[in-house]
Amino acid sequence: MGDGPRNQGFSEEAMRGLDELERRLPPLARILPGGPEPAGPAPDGRPEPDRRPHYWGHRERLRQRFLKGGHAAMPEYELLELVLFNAIPRIDVKPLAKALLATFGDLNGVIAAPEPRLMAVPGITPQVHVQLRVVEAIAHRMARAKVMQREVISSWDALMRYCKTVMAYRDTEAFRILFLDRKNVLVADEEQARGTVDHVPVYPREVAKRALELNASAIILVHNHPSGDPTPSQADIDMTEAVEAACAAIGVSIHDHVVIGRETDASFRSLGLL
Repeated sequence: MGDGPRNQGFSEEAMRGLDELERRLPPLARILPGGPEPAGPAPDGRPEPDRRPHYWGHRERLRQRFLKGGHAAMPEYELLELVLFNAIPRIDVKPLAKALLATFGDLNGVIAAPEPRLMAVPGITPQVHVQLRVVEAIAHRMARAKVMQREVISSWDALMRYCKTVMAYRDTEAFRILFLDRKNVLVADEEQARGTVDHVPVYPREVAKRALELNASAIILVHNHPSGDPTPSQADIDMTEAVEAACAAIGVSIHDHVVIGRETDASFRSLGLL
């Protein structure tokens, strides 16, 4: 008991075992995410760099490259890696990032991927799903902020980018209405209904009622085609005519009905359908 606080009742053999264990364990910085890279020889005499995983230091290098050079020169899989870093610690996430892009086509498809399909990808965790939903929500909020309370004619391109951001990669149809005041300023943006892969229920009287409640003078109808082809169907045309008739009865006009596809969009007004 006289050997000091380090040897309180332990045998010399036990203490030698603890010393050996300490020598074999890596420094704390090696096992904590984000810690500095270790240096110097390993206990077995091999140079430390030879013992590190091939991706050692990759996270910090990628972060610094992003901070210094921005995202323009970075491939999509590297941007996705940066997102995955926050959800999956201490492993190489590059293979997972590439697998997600191969499964969903591009970064937009990954961010908007529905939970069941996302969770079916090997390596995906609930934390990854949450992280992607947060990124999606931020993207939607930023795109929406650029069009709300603005005159739609002068900001039409931004408006279409917003609609595409929110709707293009959904796997079911959704129907939203953009409500405009007398100066064509966007005063409200509301999703009215969600449906199946090829149908969404729309009730013309409810659309007209909501326009009255918001004191809107005009509306823009927007819905998506999960197939990616924005060509209006006959059902789309019939529905638009019914909504137009209901709104005309209360003095509200339809500026356009836009069908959102993956690559292109279709405007009823441009097609002569309004």
